Amino acid sequence: MSKPVTQEWTHSLSLMQQSVLLTAVRGPDGLPKYGGCKMLLRWYRRCILISSFFRRVLCDPIEDDGGSFLGVSLNDDDSIDHWTDRMQVHVNQYLRELDAIPHHFQMHLLHAVEILGYKHPDREIRDFWFQVYMRLVNDMHLGPESEKAMDERLGDSREGWLARADVATRA
Repeated sequence: MSKPVTQEWTHSLSLMQQSVLLTAVRGPDGLPKYGGCKMLLRWYRRCILISSFFRRVLCDPIEDDGGSFLGVSLNDDDSIDHWTDRMQVHVNQYLRELDAIPHHFQMHLLHAVEILGYKHPDREIRDFWFQVYMRLVNDMHLGPESEKAMDERLGDSREGWLARADVATRA
């Protein structure tokens, strides 16, 4: 029997926040399959999707899955350095590749990891993604959005959305 591909915790988010999470799932075309962007995306996908092969949540970027879409981002175990530290290699590479990554996708990912950084139920995963969010906004020389401001902007209210929209893009 089929069930949603998204993890249970995402179902309590606003519809707009769920939609933002899904916009970053596919990733951009034209980048190396095993480069920093794609390896970071594999871990991102594991944080919001259920493995179709195992029909369960994959809780770290190490566990073997057998596919490239939800595949491993790291090899070996955490016996020397923890995954949160080792994943920084992929975050670093992502930031170094930004000139080759479409800005449109970069904004989808930034907003999606912001949601993970505020809302993911596992503290270690939430803290990892919040740090990624901070690195992304700092790289753009911007300030972070508060969780309250994010919830107002992405709270399924047209008024909340329009309060932060530019006049040129209001529909």
